[in-house]
Amino acid sequence: MPRPNRHTLFPFLAWLPRQTRASVGRDAIVGLSGAVLALPQSIAYALIAGLPPEYGLYAAIIPVLIACLWGSSWHLICGPTAAISIVLYASVSPLAVPGSQDYITLILLLTFLAGVFQWLLGMLRFGALVNFVSHSVVLGFTLGAAVVIALGQLPNLLGLDLPSQATAINSLLALVDHAGEWDHASLTLGLGTLLVGALLKYLVPRWPTLLIALTLGSLVAWLWPAMFGHVARVSSFIGKLPPFSPLPMDRDILLRLLPSAVAVGMLGLVTSLSIARSLSARSQQLLDANQEVRAQGLSNIVGGFFSGYLSAGSFTRSGLSYEAGACSPLAGVFSALWVALFALFGAALIAHIPIPSMAASILLICWGLVDHRGIRALFRVSRAEFVVMSLTGVATLLLELQTAIYAGVLASLFFYLKRTSQPRVQQWRDGDEDVLRVGGSIFFGASHYLQVRLQSLQGERVVIEAQQINFIDYSGVEMLHQEARRLAGMGRSLTLRRARPQVVEELKKLEGADKCPIHFEE
Repeated sequence: MPRPNRHTLFPFLAWLPRQTRASVGRDAIVGLSGAVLALPQSIAYALIAGLPPEYGLYAAIIPVLIACLWGSSWHLICGPTAAISIVLYASVSPLAVPGSQDYITLILLLTFLAGVFQWLLGMLRFGALVNFVSHSVVLGFTLGAAVVIALGQLPNLLGLDLPSQATAINSLLALVDHAGEWDHASLTLGLGTLLVGALLKYLVPRWPTLLIALTLGSLVAWLWPAMFGHVARVSSFIGKLPPFSPLPMDRDILLRLLPSAVAVGMLGLVTSLSIARSLSARSQQLLDANQEVRAQGLSNIVGGFFSGYLSAGSFTRSGLSYEAGACSPLAGVFSALWVALFALFGAALIAHIPIPSMAASILLICWGLVDHRGIRALFRVSRAEFVVMSLTGVATLLLELQTAIYAGVLASLFFYLKRTSQPRVQQWRDGDEDVLRVGGSIFFGASHYLQVRLQSLQGERVVIEAQQINFIDYSGVEMLHQEARRLAGMGRSLTLRRARPQVVEELKKLEGADKCPIHFEE
């Protein structure tokens, strides 16, 4: 491993000196647009996670600064996200009362653990590991999470005060049980905000529609106190910068949080790298996946000590950064600084936001989470991957969310192993030769399938066209040796033609080059 230098320790030194007055000014304006978008989203996500609203703003400051400065993407902007918020809520709510100080501490501790996991993956150069969580799993989880979030916000929309439920099914049953207790004023205000937000999203999609809808909902509630005076508001808080939060390193608590930390950490990495890769492909940027993984981990490690709960790439904010013409990661830095200014001087305004209007905004976010185009494309291209997506979505509704992620990964792994256990084989007869062209790897999962194909051949010479075999493990080596000896006992032979040197080397290791029963041809 090369020795670290100032550019590896402080990667922002590679691009920061190249900035000009014009580019800095442009990034400051883009950052302001991102902050305007981030404000209502961050508050909404904090409420989804069961945290006070100010913690959404805290998560959009320090973690964003670090991820932008230490990352490699020009346009990726991190912060709190809906999917991660609901996973955090599902993971920690059984351990403490949402919104309590113990609950906040556990959330921040979980963030720290997830950050350590992410940073270690980056240091070990395991950035490609997140590729094992397939896109179909992410689609299914996002779809299910959107439904879970929506069901969790319906009580707020209806003016009900219901305890949180572990699964979506339980949330739905709780709503049915309290069907006659709806508050009509809350429902009217929430539906009005939802309708206005949807219309603005359709008519002027580039505008900060969430902020406008929340502002209008707050004005209506303020101007009509006789109708909406009793409607619940967002909890007030004292405006300040993210405070330092010491974390208790209790061994039992750490072990209890570790499985959830791995799940949510992996989810955050998959989300962030997927966004970064899609934007880098459009901007012709060369992305360093390992550096990005390290930056994500570092942002959550430090963020956990400064009241910032787990952050990941935000597609809306990152897409806005790209579309608005951000020149460098400074756009994300400015976005965090703008949010910090609002946290200091605009906290009093947030306390006027009605809870039903906030719930309506979250429902709009949920609808935007669902990748309708991606789901339709997946159905057309691969029915197996569509099944994986569907299973993940159903698991998300029936199980706790971190468990659903594991279920989706296992389903994806099952279909992958099923495909790789049957390598591509072409077969034909050439005189006294039976020829098999094998593509892929001969490993423990594929050995039996290939052995059955070899035993069905009747030619005097069995030839394997091996130029497309890129890997063979011990099970594959042993199987080919067995088949070669079986054929030799019948006066026949097994030949590998045009095999790669590394494959030939592995085959000769078992019994030595002189005793190897397999013939080789160029």
